Amino acid sequence: MQSTGHAKGGVEGEVGRFRRRHLVPLPAVDTLEELNELVALADAKDDARHIFGHRNTVGEEFAAELPALRALADERFELTLALSCRVDHKSRVCVRQCFYSVPARYVGRRIDVFLGAEHVDAREGNRVVAHHERAVGKGVESLCLDHYLEVLERKPGALPGATALQAARASGSFGPTHERFWDAARRKLGDADGTRALIEVLLAHRHTNRDALLGGIERALEVGSVDPAVVLVEARRSTEPANPTPLPIGSFHRFDRPTPLLSPYDELLEASS
Repeated sequence: MQSTGHAKGGVEGEVGRFRRRHLVPLPAVDTLEELNELVALADAKDDARHIFGHRNTVGEEFAAELPALRALADERFELTLALSCRVDHKSRVCVRQCFYSVPARYVGRRIDVFLGAEHVDAREGNRVVAHHERAVGKGVESLCLDHYLEVLERKPGALPGATALQAARASGSFGPTHERFWDAARRKLGDADGTRALIEVLLAHRHTNRDALLGGIERALEVGSVDPAVVLVEARRSTEPANPTPLPIGSFHRFDRPTPLLSPYDELLEASS
């Protein structure tokens, strides 16, 4: 094993050979997962080949060399490209000719964006405020309905035609249960107030388990209610233990406190007079 950087050119040359042999012409895939599968198959094929002048295969020689390699570092490296992007008037950042939504409160501001091979994250400090799978293509949009809810709450009439709603329907995050609640709420409360009731339920997804919230919507609809408060109560009820363990009455005596005395206040009044 060489401890210097003299092997760097050989490594880069092998990467180029692999690309020319297995990725030319450019493979046609729909997802990154499919591409990774193709690369894994090509890698396995390369392990079985012989380099001129070597008796063993590439895979056999690597297995023999593996014990001499150093262990991976404990600290995980940030394998992303750090960018600073301005959020446009549609609450999107443009990264490599693709558009990704961020919460609407960042419109007109700059935000830190970290571009990885599979994901794109927008961060405020160390907190991730938007997470998207990396889009492929030119001008492709990746929109999250949750990023627009505060705006839509003020302008409920914009929700039916919102591009973010179409994206949520296509991804399944806005499903048939939401549709039934929205229809029932608009029939009962009118279009504007019914849409606001739906948005209040959608906002609850931020802090409530998704399955529990969907179950709460179903139970609220069963009793003919479109009140978001009823949905949340039913959602919380489903996460509580079915048979809570009762506490013995005597266990609460530790919270007993003596009755407060007011005589010290009388002494203060006497002193002031």
